[in-house]
Amino acid sequence: MNEKVKLPLYAKLTLILLGMIALVAILYIAKSIIIPLIFAIIIAIVLHPIVNFFVGIRVNRVIAILFALLLTFIVIAGFAALIMSQATRFSDSWPMLVDKFTELVHESTKWASNYFDISTRKITEWIAESKAELIDKSSDKIGSTIIGVGSMLAFIFILPVYIFLILYYQPILVEFFHKLFGVTHRTEVGAVISQIKTIIQRYLIGLSFEVVIVAALFSGGLMLLGIEYAIILGVIGALLNLIPYLGAIMGAVLPMIIAIITKPSPWSAVLVLALYIVVQFIDNNYIVPKIVASKVKISILASITAVFAFGMLWGIPGMFLAIPITGIVKHIFDNVENLKPWGFLLGDTMPSSSIINIKPIIEKIIGKSKPKV
Repeated sequence: MNEKVKLPLYAKLTLILLGMIALVAILYIAKSIIIPLIFAIIIAIVLHPIVNFFVGIRVNRVIAILFALLLTFIVIAGFAALIMSQATRFSDSWPMLVDKFTELVHESTKWASNYFDISTRKITEWIAESKAELIDKSSDKIGSTIIGVGSMLAFIFILPVYIFLILYYQPILVEFFHKLFGVTHRTEVGAVISQIKTIIQRYLIGLSFEVVIVAALFSGGLMLLGIEYAIILGVIGALLNLIPYLGAIMGAVLPMIIAIITKPSPWSAVLVLALYIVVQFIDNNYIVPKIVASKVKISILASITAVFAFGMLWGIPGMFLAIPITGIVKHIFDNVENLKPWGFLLGDTMPSSSIINIKPIIEKIIGKSKPKV
């Protein structure tokens, strides 16, 4: 009666597949709850040392958490104030840029009229019709846009509440995992929780380094090209670059427009586009794999696959969360005996047997190619 039932391989694979489908369905259906909760957990882990510091000097836990949230708000507000101060000069020059852009549109219309032998009136009518059609199509999206803005506002308001509650109930949450896996695994569970904290902290540090490096590359490149407002444009480009794939394109549009408006030659805009392509190549192939992804110790293949998968599942927020979630899953796999092969698959450690010693091969080739005496 105590004999274990052994399922055939096809039955095990079927159960695993059904379980994965159910998990993906749950993650998709409950994304409006899960995404803010994961963001709150990540921020709470970053703020946890600050809260512990104040609790250690005998400050009430509630006050310590509120003070940590206040410090976070001050840092964000200070960064926003810095960006706004840099943007003031840009905003003061905005009317002049609009006038130059309007003049450029008129000149382009005249050029197109002469080159394609089309009357200026027809081109103007075509622009007006395209504008009206764009407005009509945009009006259909107003409802969905309002819903999106409402969801974003709800996310902003609920996030501090989640962070506060996670920090306040942190001892209960940790003890829950200890009780869940039993007394015998208490040490292993504590080690895994510590590793997860390290993963998230290292990832955010790497992400911060990425923003600084990319902002410096953008700003320095725009300065060398003589583009005005280079610093603010570089910072905006670096922040937009955090949005995978689309961010780099969005960040390149504004400096290209400014280059067209403020420079006599249209080649300036082409050079700006080339600068953003080069920086994006450096970021994708060197900065992200070496600085960001290396902090969570996952392979480039796993990180790219995770970004695409979570992007399909949760959209842009899923792309942001893909790497830290994958790193957390890898560390859990590494500490569960039956799942260690999957953790190894997600990692970036090459097996020693895969390193080929080419020296004997070269010696054989050279030896064969030597002329006989």
